Amino acid sequence: MSSVSTSSSVAPNSQILNRNSGVEEAVAEKLRDMALVPNPAVDEGPLFAEVDMGADASAPTVRATVVQAATVFYDTPATLDKAERLLAEAASYGSQLVVFPEAFIGGYPRGSTFGVSIGNRTAKGKEEFRRYHAAAIDVPGPEVERLAAMAAKYKVHLVMGAIERDGYTLYCTVLFFDPQGHFLGKHRKVMPTALERIIWGFGDGSTIPVFDTPIGKIGAAICWENRMPLLRTAMYAKGVEIYCAPTADSRDVWQASMTHIALEGGCFVLSANQFCRRKDYPPPPDYVFSGAEEELMPESVVCAGGSVIISPSGTVLAGPNYEGEALISADLDLGEVVQAKFDFDVVGHYARPEILSLVVKDHPMTPVSFTSASSKPDVP
Repeated sequence: MSSVSTSSSVAPNSQILNRNSGVEEAVAEKLRDMALVPNPAVDEGPLFAEVDMGADASAPTVRATVVQAATVFYDTPATLDKAERLLAEAASYGSQLVVFPEAFIGGYPRGSTFGVSIGNRTAKGKEEFRRYHAAAIDVPGPEVERLAAMAAKYKVHLVMGAIERDGYTLYCTVLFFDPQGHFLGKHRKVMPTALERIIWGFGDGSTIPVFDTPIGKIGAAICWENRMPLLRTAMYAKGVEIYCAPTADSRDVWQASMTHIALEGGCFVLSANQFCRRKDYPPPPDYVFSGAEEELMPESVVCAGGSVIISPSGTVLAGPNYEGEALISADLDLGEVVQAKFDFDVVGHYARPEILSLVVKDHPMTPVSFTSASSKPDVP
């Protein structure tokens, strides 16, 4: 805390340069007699009140939770039930924002190849995709309505990883809900990684939202797209303050990426990953971990979590947790965002747009467009 204080013992009507001059003393006495306001008493205390330079009381503190838990694979209703139990528990701890892992609804198909090799797809792999497609959800749809109702019931902002079904194409998606039960929007993963590209479509620039909410500006990037500098820059330009990073990467090196993003963006980073064992997936031969099935036991850990919450200064506030399913919570002081931006604002005072700039095509990229019949001239 810093303070400013000044004291004075000089009365305003005693500014007499030559006290030995009888004439000047007489003049001064006459002026005192004519004064409309009597001389104040001498105050030996501070002239100015102490000023508290501490934290901004107007900056909100937000209780946030990242969920580290496994999908009930191929069983979306059971997964939604599990999500509600976890959400209720987080809300009981006072959480205002709850973030779930990548593909929590619909599942992350770890270890599966879907029967694909270059030039060939197996019948078993096609059936596996059919089942995976059936476990995905439509957006909007009944599952989205249920998630919205959960957010309203427990009065939380909800960020949920899901596999979105759009016709016959699937997308790895994050859904956003507010405490009033409104579906705010979605982010589709713009770049699936490796074999993910055979089962998931590619998001476009129309679904890179940052939502301005009463608890801060919230956005999300999924797993390895967090390593795409231009995508991050687009989110920084939209003012993201609470950067959600649902992931499937439990390696130690993931923590370095999360810390870097917090420092680079001057934002809180909330990374949620699943913790799952082999028994959380269907048993073989219905589901096979390619190249590793023979070595796995039902209790074998196939994803160790590592969920974490990091401050804009790079301080780890909670986690990483590698022990099991867990709720990992921390209080976020949004005043820290301003402090971090004072050091480094990548799209503000630390930008050089005359040298380096970014153009984001944020309109939907549809493969087929139809000319509306209403645009045709009327025929008499």
